[in-house]
Amino acid sequence: MQANFITKIETDQSNLKSFYTPLDDLEEEAIFIMREVAGAFERPALLFSGGKDSCVMLRIAEKAFGKGRFPFPLLMIDTGHNFPEVVSFRDHRAAELGAKLIVRYVEDSMKKGTVRLSHPMESRNPHQSVTLLEAIEEFRFDALMGGARRDEEKARAKERIFSHRDVFGQWQPKAQRPELWTLFNTRILPDEHFRVFPISNWTEYDVWRYIEQEDIPLPSLYYAHQRQVIPRKGLLVPLTDVTPLQEGEVVETRTVRFRTVGDMTCTCPVESNAATASDIVKETAAVTVSERGATRMDDQTSEASMEKRKLEGYF
Repeated sequence: MQANFITKIETDQSNLKSFYTPLDDLEEEAIFIMREVAGAFERPALLFSGGKDSCVMLRIAEKAFGKGRFPFPLLMIDTGHNFPEVVSFRDHRAAELGAKLIVRYVEDSMKKGTVRLSHPMESRNPHQSVTLLEAIEEFRFDALMGGARRDEEKARAKERIFSHRDVFGQWQPKAQRPELWTLFNTRILPDEHFRVFPISNWTEYDVWRYIEQEDIPLPSLYYAHQRQVIPRKGLLVPLTDVTPLQEGEVVETRTVRFRTVGDMTCTCPVESNAATASDIVKETAAVTVSERGATRMDDQTSEASMEKRKLEGYF
């Protein structure tokens, strides 16, 4: 009788291991962090760009609070140079989930004079920091949840899950707070806030496995499609009104997909035939260059460049 009982326990444990994976641990941690934010802060918001990481964040929020019951709005900073497919997807997805969507535009900051471009074709991507800080002041947000991950690049790896920002919205690496035993110090002074990263411990591979597992909808440009591109400095620059052909260059039509999506002026696709999430999971398992390092023109400089932007209030 005792031997049969022990055998049953071992069988149950074996079945549990076959269904419970490290991805479940990551999901559980992200849900816990998101609920911590909702409980600890008065005016949180979730940064939602329509990109794959923010779509994963939406699914985490659904599981944490329920569809249509988010205790925070979605916030998007629009440069005016975002991919049309992503903008339309963003609006549709927010409406589908019954979530309040707040959009603030870099162009409005330009009209106010708080953002000034050195020339009309300059990328607006780094200037999002100004518009973001203006939105934080307007709505008095005390916590912003974002989909940044430590594996994206070195400057982001220095940041805690709960990243403290001072009254100027700046990140101070030496002022980061300890996060031992998953205990978070969420105390802030007036006009300070936190940036919180629930999927900080995920990798690009984890994200795509989760997208596959949960069947999460994404903008179509994440999957293989034909697009006109310009080979430039080892990247494939998409041909758009804000990324035109330069002298001596040629336009080619290739089958590509985007690993990450941002401003059109700095985001490039990669050659790929991956048409499903399952295809991308297999493809991602073999890559050796981070998604930002391989596809972002503004990240082709140095770690110090990103760190400087973060010190100024960047995402």
